[in-house]
Amino acid sequence: MSTVTVAPVFGELEQHRAELTAYCYRMLGSPFDAEDAVQDTLVRGWKNLERFEGRSTVRSWLYKIATNVCLDMLDGRKRRARPIDLGPAVEPIESNLNVPGEVTWIEPLPDSLIAAGQGDPAEVAVERETVRLAFIAALQYLPPRQRAVLILCEVLRWRAAEAAELLDTSVASVNSALQRARATLAEHEPSTKPSPTALDAGDQELLERYVEAFERYDIGALTALIQEEASQSMPPFDMWLSGRDDIFAWWLGPGIGCRGSRVIPAGSANGSPAFGQYKPSPNGGYDPWALQVVGLSGGRIAEFTFFLDTERLFPLFGLAPRLEA
Repeated sequence: MSTVTVAPVFGELEQHRAELTAYCYRMLGSPFDAEDAVQDTLVRGWKNLERFEGRSTVRSWLYKIATNVCLDMLDGRKRRARPIDLGPAVEPIESNLNVPGEVTWIEPLPDSLIAAGQGDPAEVAVERETVRLAFIAALQYLPPRQRAVLILCEVLRWRAAEAAELLDTSVASVNSALQRARATLAEHEPSTKPSPTALDAGDQELLERYVEAFERYDIGALTALIQEEASQSMPPFDMWLSGRDDIFAWWLGPGIGCRGSRVIPAGSANGSPAFGQYKPSPNGGYDPWALQVVGLSGGRIAEFTFFLDTERLFPLFGLAPRLEA
């Protein structure tokens, strides 16, 4: 490596940040953990440049480092989950609002961090599909090394021999782990899911109508936009609701404080439209309430996830800490 200047090599490490972020997010289920893992990966790569012997590409070398970082971070941790993964839907009543201390939730990822929506349309489709909240949740059922094998071989399309070299194991072991991972994933992936494809003009119009109707709290207009079988969840609460009627019962009951909210577009999260929701403040203006991630299917809204950890998530999505009147 003595013939390589420092600046070009560091730039070659840094240019892989977006794809490493997507990889680490699939492994860890949190954009914050993924950012820590990528930063650690790049620092380790930088400090060990003299050990890079050129027997593999810089990209493969960084993936090996990132995999080891993620495996270390996952050692002994419980899987991350969504409310919908923990049990059946419940009634839309306030007494069902519980924050389980033993659960770590999956957190949404801004598509901007992984450059989703750019480049080859086929690659973009794969990117969106494999960072969906449901897909990330299904990955959490896999042991960490099986998770790495499946992501490398099924998502990134690495050959089994390449994955085996990265993981310091045999091709037979990789193929065996891949077979087990596919079987587990098939058990936990939902049979129906909101589409992760790019939004067309009809979808954009649907979302504009949704924002207008939600800000007016016009239940009649919202009825035409939301599927009858839609679902809603609100991490960190473990409660989730199934069906438009129960969603509206919540919005008009315990959730009535959302009436008069402002809803601000926030790009995409996990391949789905995202919005910052601000509730009216008793002191004037609007306080942050939730990052809404909206799943679309068949020209209507099929899923709402209201992430309530606005203190951490709003800065990540470029949303203001509050809105003035």
